[in-house]
Amino acid sequence: MESISVFDMLKIGVGPSSSHTLGPWRAAQRWIDELKTAHQFDLISEVYVDLYGSLSLTGKGHATDLAAILGLSGYDPVTIPIETIDSEIELVKNNKHIVLNGERILDFEINKHILFHKKFLDFHPNGMTFRAILKDGKKISSTFYSIGGGFVVKKERKNAKKKKEAFGRFPHPVTKATELIEHCNQFNKKISEIVMENERSLRSEEEIDAGLKAIWAVMLESMYTGCHTEGTLPGGLNVTRRAFNSHKSLIGDAAYSTPEEWLEAIRNTEVKFRQILKWVSCFALAVNEVNAALGRVVTAPTNGSAGVIPAVLMYYMVIENHDANFDDVKQFLLVAGEIGSLFKKGATISAAMGGCQAEIGVSSSMAAGALTELMGGTPDQVLMASEIAMEHHLGLTCDPIAGLVQIPCIERNAMGAIKAINACEMALDGDASKAKVPLDKVIQTMWETAIDMSTKYKETSEGGLAVRVNLSDC
Repeated sequence: MESISVFDMLKIGVGPSSSHTLGPWRAAQRWIDELKTAHQFDLISEVYVDLYGSLSLTGKGHATDLAAILGLSGYDPVTIPIETIDSEIELVKNNKHIVLNGERILDFEINKHILFHKKFLDFHPNGMTFRAILKDGKKISSTFYSIGGGFVVKKERKNAKKKKEAFGRFPHPVTKATELIEHCNQFNKKISEIVMENERSLRSEEEIDAGLKAIWAVMLESMYTGCHTEGTLPGGLNVTRRAFNSHKSLIGDAAYSTPEEWLEAIRNTEVKFRQILKWVSCFALAVNEVNAALGRVVTAPTNGSAGVIPAVLMYYMVIENHDANFDDVKQFLLVAGEIGSLFKKGATISAAMGGCQAEIGVSSSMAAGALTELMGGTPDQVLMASEIAMEHHLGLTCDPIAGLVQIPCIERNAMGAIKAINACEMALDGDASKAKVPLDKVIQTMWETAIDMSTKYKETSEGGLAVRVNLSDC
């Protein structure tokens, strides 16, 4: 079994999709590295990108073509200035050339050199092939698969060996929830403590803290940006941003100038009982409106579900515990990452493989478990909360209208966050020793449901709302 770090489950990237945007972007970067390692980079005269299956069917709406261009151009999704993305794409369109890795100018026409094939490759629904013609006429190619959450693999899974070796070095190797509980009981530790010890086998505590602080900073920034940006989302559906007006009605006359001051302003705002759900929804909507506009978010575990975990963590900080600090954030993210890894190992976090249950369902489960530990729950209650959250997302389809991560995706993040909080409360009030459905069973059931689910409900926009809603009405 591969080692999966919290930093694998929570990645900083650019929206709107981890599998359709971040994955292809990373794949393009990996291909450039392959070319340089093989000493072929300087020999290339022309490049092509072939997109297959789900990457083809919803690729336009998910900006897959744009992500491939940016990756080939040498930009990184963690550091690229978001405000320059449109202008960089326009340069490629207008000049009809691409600057490969920022080093070599090649002729490049988007409609000619990026090809969308409805055909599905056998290994995974999200397949892509990068092709090149060398100066001597020789043709070379390399195929990658974006398997959800920004994870990119090749069919032979060469990197898997390294991750398996790292898994063997973990002081607490875990593949199932039952094993996680065994480690907690044996060493009398919380789940977050078990995870932290595993993380220390990969990097220093200073690096762990720095990485988690960077993740939280992006989460907070995306909520702040979404709450302070009005207008219409790009893509043609004319979806009005709702977080702006919702936030405006909630925050009142509070004064602030940075995301950090904004957080304190919210904490000092009197929140009436009926406003709690509105605040949570506002946080979730804000993140996914940023995501839909090709903004920077944290895949948690995917871009399409990026709003659930920040919204639930903010709920804890502004409703449950005004004294919460980075230690609480760290604890929350460690638990969330571990819950997500259980689903990654036992099922999938790819909507193209499992529908939206693999995205919103998993993110809600991650958030429910993490919140439960912060609220004083035992490891058994943490897993109970995670199970409850997923149990009520089983079978959720992925049917984005027009292939855009907007309808119903943005609202689903708000719903997933609310379910996570509710699942936490039920677990805290319940007796985990008498739970009828273990988390491992619900993970197994989710995977079986994914296998049985029709392809048209797996991020292809060929069924559900995607075909029932008339685009002229949007």
